[in-house]
Order: sequence, then structure tokens, then C-alpha cells
Amino acid sequence: IDRLRHNKLAQRKHEELGREMDAEATPDFDAALDDDIGDNLLSLIFTACHPLLSTDARVALTLRLLGGLTTDEIARAFLASEPPVAQRIVRAKRTLSDAHAPFEVPRGQELSARLASVLEVIYLIFNEGYAATAGEDWTRPQLCEEAQRLGRILAGLAPQEPEVHGLVALMEIQASRLAARLGPDGEPILLLDQNRALWDRLLIRRGLEALERAVALRGEGGPYVLQAAIAACHARAGTAEETDWPRIVALYDGLARLTPSPVVELNRAVAVGMAFGPGAGLEATDRLTGEPALKNYHLLPAVRGDLLEKLDRFGEARSEFERAASLTRNAREQKLLSDRAASCATRAAQGQTA
Repeated sequence: IDRLRHNKLAQRKHEELGREMDAEATPDFDAALDDDIGDNLLSLIFTACHPLLSTDARVALTLRLLGGLTTDEIARAFLASEPPVAQRIVRAKRTLSDAHAPFEVPRGQELSARLASVLEVIYLIFNEGYAATAGEDWTRPQLCEEAQRLGRILAGLAPQEPEVHGLVALMEIQASRLAARLGPDGEPILLLDQNRALWDRLLIRRGLEALERAVALRGEGGPYVLQAAIAACHARAGTAEETDWPRIVALYDGLARLTPSPVVELNRAVAVGMAFGPGAGLEATDRLTGEPALKNYHLLPAVRGDLLEKLDRFGEARSEFERAASLTRNAREQKLLSDRAASCATRAAQGQTA
């Protein structure tokens, strides 16, 4: 299926991209994008994710040129109006043209730096599909599918890069849960409450195989490989209770050393709470409350609320869930958090009555 879609994209590219390129683009860049996609796809990937462009521009250009999405589809996927997205794509092409950005795969240290940008863009697209930032839907499977397809193409074009296989593994395993993440009415279902019989075993197998390829290339220490290994711990567990949480904590320790980030530390705190109890998890979470980067990050109070609820501190948990609900822009997630706040309020009242 990927090959058929790849061939269809090649045909559509020859027919459409030449017409849609910005009229002010330089002839050399315009011609480069009209070259045979089979020979130049890797160059096109690196060009679309050029560091000259903003992250938003890289995402839009990648989806347009490589994902085959129309401008309208890109706009709808990110809840934006079509004219600004169209202008973003036009400006991205013009920026590359004006800078005479080479249409080629970089080499040496530049390759490593640009590859990180390419992987970041693909994973950003996937994440927006897996957990939508805003809107009425919690997931947007089409974006996940496009990111997975781009990842598989990149893995075929760069088979010796362990981080590429790590990203593919991570996306395949994460995507395997999509059907289980939503209830009958589209309401979110959290990981520990999911019906694991609904997990896509084919995607899990493909993801685990990609992870094995990454590790075989001595890619145990890369950030995407580590995240894929964390996802694999969940995929291998037949039930939530069988999850190897100490192993997940250790993997997050490695990820935090490699790519220090408050978000990584917050995810690690969740794992600590599962492995060593909610008290330990809350202690780890509380160390992050002063982080400027997490000031308006709704998952920080959401995690605190969950841990406080497990400690039967329902009044405090309610306040945290209410704050989390006020910070998220996704309607489904907002309702989930508001419902949890209401539940905590009821249990707190019951405790006072008793």
C-alpha cells in the first residue's frame, strides 16, 4: 500500500507541483522540485525541513510536498484558515529560493543536525494526530497515517540511521492504540483503562521489528529509540498491571540525560508514581512546579491531580483538574478533566460528611 501511494504521489507531483510552485521561485529550485521523485525524494525531505524555515513552515511544506495533502486539508488538520496556511507555504518556498538553498542531502555534521529537524517535523505531525492540541476531536488519525508513511519512506531511504527506525517504531506502536483511545462517543480513554484487545497487533509487530533494527544499528541511546523502547514496554504488557514500570523509569532516566527537558521529567514522574507509589510520583512532580516552560502546560496540573486523587487528597486534586481543564484547548480533554474534577469534588464532600 505504501508503494502504491508512493507511486501515486510521484505521478501527482509531476502533474501538480510544477503548477503550484510560487511564480517568484527561482528556476533552479523550481526545476529541482520537478525532478524524478524516486531519485530526489530524500533531497526533497531535507529541503522541506530546512533550518531556514520556522517549524510551522516546515510542517506545512512537508505535508504539502511529501504528504500529498492539499492546502485546505492542512488547514483543517491544524484548525487554521486556508489563506494563512497557503501564504505560509508560499513564503517557505520563497525563503528557500531567495537563499538559494541547495536541493541535496547534507553531509557530515550538517546531516546529523538536519536529520534531527526532519524527524522532529514528522513526529510533530504524528503527535498532532495522536493528541490534537485543540478542537472537538481528541485524535486525528489521518495525520498519524501521513507521519507514519513519511517515516517509512525515510527509513527506506536512510536504512542505516538508527534514529529513523526508532521514530518509525515509536509511531507504529503509538498508533496501534488509536482505536482503543476513544470511547463510543469519541470520549478519551486513558492508557491504563484501554481495552488492549483493540490494540493493532500488526502495527505493534511492525514497531517492535523497527526497534530491533534500530538497536542492531547500535542505536540504543538515541532519543527516538529510547521513546520507542518505552512504548514497547506498554505494547508487551498483556494488562496494565503487567507493565514494567521500573524499566520505564530507567529509560526515562536515560532520555533525561540525553535530552534534558521538563516534559521528559514530567513523564518520568508519572512512571515513578506507577513504579514506586503516588507519593514518590508527587514528590517528583512537585519539583517541576516552578519550571517556566510548564507554567501553562495543562498536563502538569493533570498529573498532580491524578497523583493527589490516588492519595485520597480529593480537594487538592479537584483544584488541579480544574486548572488543567482551563489550560487545555481540546474540548474532549477539557471535558475529561472537568469530569475528574467533579468526581473529586463529590468524593471530598463525602469524606467531610463521613
